[in-house]
Amino acid sequence: MGVIQGHVRVFYHLLVNTLLVSVTNFTVWFAITFYTYLETRSVFATGVISGVFLVMTALTGIWFGSLVDHHPKKLMMQVSAGVSLTTYALALVLYQLTPREEFRDPASVPLWGLIVLLMVGVIAGNIRTIALPTMVTALISEGTRDRANGLVGTASGVSFLVTSVISGLLVALGGMFWVLVLGIVVLALSLVHLGSVRVPAGAAAAAGEPDDTTSKIDLRGTIKVIAGVPGLTALIIFSAFNNLLGGVFMALLDAYGLSMMSVQGWGLLWGALSTGFIVGGLLVARTGLGKNPVWLLLMINVVCWTVTLLFPLRESIIWLAVGLYAYMLVVPYAEAAEQTILQRVVPYERQGRVFGFAQSVEQAASPLTAFLISPVAQFVFIPFMTDGAGARLIGSWFGTGAARGLALVFMITGVLGLIATAVALRSRPYRRLSHRYTTAEAAPTPS
Repeated sequence: MGVIQGHVRVFYHLLVNTLLVSVTNFTVWFAITFYTYLETRSVFATGVISGVFLVMTALTGIWFGSLVDHHPKKLMMQVSAGVSLTTYALALVLYQLTPREEFRDPASVPLWGLIVLLMVGVIAGNIRTIALPTMVTALISEGTRDRANGLVGTASGVSFLVTSVISGLLVALGGMFWVLVLGIVVLALSLVHLGSVRVPAGAAAAAGEPDDTTSKIDLRGTIKVIAGVPGLTALIIFSAFNNLLGGVFMALLDAYGLSMMSVQGWGLLWGALSTGFIVGGLLVARTGLGKNPVWLLLMINVVCWTVTLLFPLRESIIWLAVGLYAYMLVVPYAEAAEQTILQRVVPYERQGRVFGFAQSVEQAASPLTAFLISPVAQFVFIPFMTDGAGARLIGSWFGTGAARGLALVFMITGVLGLIATAVALRSRPYRRLSHRYTTAEAAPTPS
């Protein structure tokens, strides 16, 4: 074990800094999506924005992980903030110099110039999401890293709770002007604050191996490290599979909820539900994850997929709200468990690349399902439960109509998730990774 342990105050500074920047970055992203739709009324344009953003997030994860490993962590957080600050400043200049009517054309070059600038700024912020878990490894004692990871989850929940509210208010107040002003001010303050945070020398140094080059992405080496840890490849594949199923939520949940309540009510409900993510993260910070996070991760998946199977049984907003709150409450445990496992079994000098690789693989899964499941739901399951065989066979007790077609998709997803989790629990990779975690020495940190 390295000597840099228990620097909790430094971790808190980095966590709060990251929280403020994350809220700002995602406020900018929500805002440009809202603004584009309000100006152009083009669903296609907003769909392209979301799709390109998710693809770019997946493609840059491995590269960002390499940057984090080959350069000082604090420096990379400063570079991340600096890139975002620069692109937001350029976007503000472009926004102010462009006549407003040009932003109403979905094919407008200035509009897409604005979108690309903001996309670069927001995606640059992902460097922080890779760097922060590696800083947990360097700064926090091995026995309490799970609790620190719970606080990271809480910060993500806070971001989720306030982002859509702030972005909506700012866009309504002055288009993109005040959004960009907020982004510039917060990023500038972030850089000033980071400059004052004294990260211990070992944690601040680059973690790359002596023979590494700073420009090397080293995908082959990263895959070799992952394959060298028994069961770790299976864990990443399992998480990607869960995200694949989670794409069903991304594609269909809004339509399902809006079939039962107004858009205003649905927005308020999501604000309330997202507190479950915050509470869950605080519970992790208080209770930890126990002796075997690998086992706990799979148990959390049992809960999530059981909820997904049960809440659609009745067309009820109460059933939906209770189910989603339970889901949000346990997700931080799953995320903290995965981070804690990687922090223990992956060598510190490789953690940035492994976190980045996992982010890329898992991020690529959800949009793929979201893209595929929408037409399947629209042209297969909704007719099936509206006036098709499903309506005739089970409609008398399950209900009929478009919402029940979507409900059937959720239930099938829950069954598939439970089957996958049961297979994982009985698999050899699970037993090997569980044994590795509980018996191996923690990954050494910088001295």
